[in-house]
Amino acid sequence: MSLPEVLVWQRIRGRGFRRQHPLGPYILDFYHPRDRLCIEIDGQQHDAAHDARRDAFLADADIRTIRIPALDVLRDPDTAAEYILSL
Repeated sequence: MSLPEVLVWQRIRGRGFRRQHPLGPYILDFYHPRDRLCIEIDGQQHDAAHDARRDAFLADADIRTIRIPALDVLRDPDTAAEYILSL
């Protein structure tokens, strides 16, 4: 996991989320099965076309995807985690 992912995981662990969850051809950063919620922490290397394909695949599976920029997590990991837990 990247540093931003570690910072988020430290704050949401034990709240029903799975980390690095495989689903079809993808690995989800964090997944909450009860809420069918995927959280992706996006670094600068993300490919918009790849992300669009992933989001469409997940939407077809009735899974909502929330993307959070890694820089936002690094700036304030507590606020990022609070946001995730409020969804």
